[in-house]
Amino acid sequence: MVDYEVTVYTGNRVHATTVNPVHIKLVGTDGESDRTWLRSLVIFRGAVTTYTVSCPNSLGRLLLIELDKRQFFILPGDAWFPDKVEIKSPENDIYTFPIYCWISDSETHRFREGKALRIFDESHPLGQYAREQELSRRNVDYGWDLYAQGLPYSIKADGPSETEQFGGTDDAEILGCSCMVTENFFPDYVQQHWKEDDFFAYQYLNGPHPTLIRRCKTLPGNFPVTDDMVFIPNGSNLSNELKRGNIYLCDYKHLDGLQANTVQGIQQYMMAPLVLFHKRPDDKLMPIAIQLKQTPAEDNPIFLPTDSTYDWLTAKIFVRSADFTEHQLNAHLLRTHLLAEVFAVSLLRNLPMVHPLYKLLVPHTRYTLQINEQARDTLIGPKGSFTLFAASGGESVTKILARSQSSITYRSLCIHEDIADRDMQDVPNFYYRDDGLQIWNIIFVQGVIKYYYKSDDDIQRDSELQTYIGDIFEHGFLSQPQSGIPQSFTTVSELIKFTTMVMFTSSCQHAAVNSGQFDYGGWMPNTPPTLQRPPPTKKGTTSEATMLQTLPVINVTVQGMAVVWLLSRQSSDFVPLGHYPEDHFTEEIPRQLQKDYKAELDKLSTTINNRNKTLEIPYTYLDPKNVENSVAI
Repeated sequence: MVDYEVTVYTGNRVHATTVNPVHIKLVGTDGESDRTWLRSLVIFRGAVTTYTVSCPNSLGRLLLIELDKRQFFILPGDAWFPDKVEIKSPENDIYTFPIYCWISDSETHRFREGKALRIFDESHPLGQYAREQELSRRNVDYGWDLYAQGLPYSIKADGPSETEQFGGTDDAEILGCSCMVTENFFPDYVQQHWKEDDFFAYQYLNGPHPTLIRRCKTLPGNFPVTDDMVFIPNGSNLSNELKRGNIYLCDYKHLDGLQANTVQGIQQYMMAPLVLFHKRPDDKLMPIAIQLKQTPAEDNPIFLPTDSTYDWLTAKIFVRSADFTEHQLNAHLLRTHLLAEVFAVSLLRNLPMVHPLYKLLVPHTRYTLQINEQARDTLIGPKGSFTLFAASGGESVTKILARSQSSITYRSLCIHEDIADRDMQDVPNFYYRDDGLQIWNIIFVQGVIKYYYKSDDDIQRDSELQTYIGDIFEHGFLSQPQSGIPQSFTTVSELIKFTTMVMFTSSCQHAAVNSGQFDYGGWMPNTPPTLQRPPPTKKGTTSEATMLQTLPVINVTVQGMAVVWLLSRQSSDFVPLGHYPEDHFTEEIPRQLQKDYKAELDKLSTTINNRNKTLEIPYTYLDPKNVENSVAI
């Protein structure tokens, strides 16, 4: 007889304990063990327990293990969350089997040894069979569902409770979060400065919505601002400043022509503004013109800083309310949450756990499926907060999302190309750009991909990779070639770029558009979720009283503040970017690349922190220590 020393690591998370009997079978190139009971009355969360599995002869090189958990007599069935199993063979070889998933049924589950294998690396029929069986099961567990026409597909689930198996947590853990801490001065600072033009403009660079503003060399035909209208210091004029590249534009055209919501029986109002900014010689960005509706008309005046105090302030309030909608539905919900869900579902359906890309990307899917299903229920569902209290709630939500979806391009999801396309490369004091580009450049995808894929031929031979990207193209980008999303991978460089985008979107981009919501929206007049009076159609008709009547009532304000506070919170088991508590990689080189990546992020964090000490408004959202590794809230 020979003995195998089997060490089982159970996850230290809520409900990971099991009272059900657990059995294991070892499968190797030269045979398999008997199905063996791991003799514990209870396997507790966080436990590390060693057992002995005896066999008549050596099993050769271990390929996989089989685990099953059966309900015992009158004891209730429960879920168990094993992290990994380590096995020491009679030959003193150590094998590691990463698991990191819930086992809640009584079926047999197979897990591969930790070395990453591409599909064409499988040389043993048992490995090929296990791979096929895993993906067959995953395609049942992770189905696609169409939430609304024109939107990315989502996970097929019967409600948030069903997605606990996807996220590895429960509602209590997600809702039991600690308040996000960035800079404590923010609410007071915004309250003191929200009326100021330079602060209004600053938010488009470093607030929670830094992806809309772009350089403007030619005015849109529907925004007839003239040289005579606007004041440009130092004797220049609008025409000259356009040529010099000092004019910038925000255009909320996705909101045009939509019917605003009715909130508590009162008709609400939502505009689709155009806003023009000027970069002054002192490098400050300042708003110089606002048109609140897309179509020029006599009753759609262009508001200017030289207008009366409340004309100009009211115009800015309507812009900030439009920004709430554009930010929440396009920049935040669609371009991070929903796309991250598509990336996660395709990963889980098409790449087995032993695949190198699965090992690389699965940490960036943590909690995403569950949090999105909760959002569809509690935020944008029929009784959700957004539906009940936002100007764009109800039918307009899906219309705005569909319009935004049609405008998504691959380039707009890659920060360096998006910055170039918006011509924002040299704008001063643009910390979102500065920090985001640095993180993009140090993401360790390239080293890992090149370790496993030595040539373009390797990419083309990997049929699982091709199915993975094809699923994303079809269900995330609705088979629209104009999006620029690849329909297949043919080169190593293509895979590196796409995988970097997935990692960046699912961590950094989400942090950039999510973490500052309460900082800037906690003072409601700066980012109203809805407005209950129409905009002025003629200059000189506003006052402090009309402005206050335009803002939402108290209970709507409280609801809006509660939502942005909730969305800005940091999960109690927050995992920062570059931290990998789950050991999916077991080989030395990718593990070393992970360590090097974390070291680079630590250096960047120090640099950002030192810079922030010199700023009146610190930009903390892309400091790696504040970036969650996944869309987890």
